[in-house]
Amino acid sequence: MEILIPAEAIAARLDELAEEITRCYRDTPVTVVGILNGSLMFVADLIRRIRLPLRVGFLTASSYRGSATRPGKLEIRDESLPDLTARHVLLLDDILDTGKTLTRVVAHLLDRGAESVKVGVLLRKLGRQEVPFEPDFVAFTIPNRFVVGYGLDHDDEYRHLPYIAALDEATEKGGYVAPAS
Repeated sequence: MEILIPAEAIAARLDELAEEITRCYRDTPVTVVGILNGSLMFVADLIRRIRLPLRVGFLTASSYRGSATRPGKLEIRDESLPDLTARHVLLLDDILDTGKTLTRVVAHLLDRGAESVKVGVLLRKLGRQEVPFEPDFVAFTIPNRFVVGYGLDHDDEYRHLPYIAALDEATEKGGYVAPAS
């Protein structure tokens, strides 16, 4: 694996991103909604830096199953979300890839009564977007490579890594690679 974004760079960028979000909402109460499981580390680290009144909820929206590195049918499960009626929502996800998941989730949250929905992503992958979608906040832009770490996985492995790394083709096809130290 090749480390693309070290842990120190992630921490520094989250400080900046939290300031951008705080300025954007200007003391307005916000409901942060994270898309599980990939956004867990991003959400946890980012919300501790945001200086606003916050509520936090999670949903699942997954189109990857098992060892797949290509998306399939999207399923949204939102049973654990708080009431979003008339709330300003900040949707956080690990990666903007094709744009299909985020487009559908934003529409879903608006259908649930959200006053507004802004989107923040940890990573924006170049060259993969299939639908027009522009996130409000982007931590990093990366090349079109399959990445793991800092919440992102391959077959439920590598989420625990404190950095973002590009997975090599041999690993994508089924072999486990020990993380870099």
